Amino acid sequence: MSDLDIYTDGACKGNPGPGGWGALLRTGTHEKELWGGERDTTNNRMELTAVIRALEALKRPVSARIYTDSKYVQQGISEWIHGWKRNGWRTASKAPVKNADLWQQLDKLAGQHQLQWIWVRGHTGHPENERADALANRGIEELKPSKEQKP
Repeated sequence: MSDLDIYTDGACKGNPGPGGWGALLRTGTHEKELWGGERDTTNNRMELTAVIRALEALKRPVSARIYTDSKYVQQGISEWIHGWKRNGWRTASKAPVKNADLWQQLDKLAGQHQLQWIWVRGHTGHPENERADALANRGIEELKPSKEQKP
């Protein structure tokens, strides 16, 4: 087991709209930056994707602290997911869980590690959260224009 800090963020220009995700992984003095984007998505999907991609990058089980500015991610994985699984991926009001595909991926990946989920207030100068946000925005910026957008 290793000691690892993971900082994640998602961003969206419009909701839905073009979105990006970013993750900063740090252990000791070693860092790894990850980012990507999707043309038509939501902010919540990008927040979840950031954590999923960070966990997919791990080569072995770890003990990690995951920092997110998304209460949706932090509360979803720490609290709500237990009821959703018990209810067949339905909410307490019997509606299908939004983003169930991503929640199921995250649940499977999280089960391979010892994770502590930490919420941080976004856009308040937290250096690593600001870096994750910049990576998420980089994911949006690097989306290639679609054929319809070319002159």
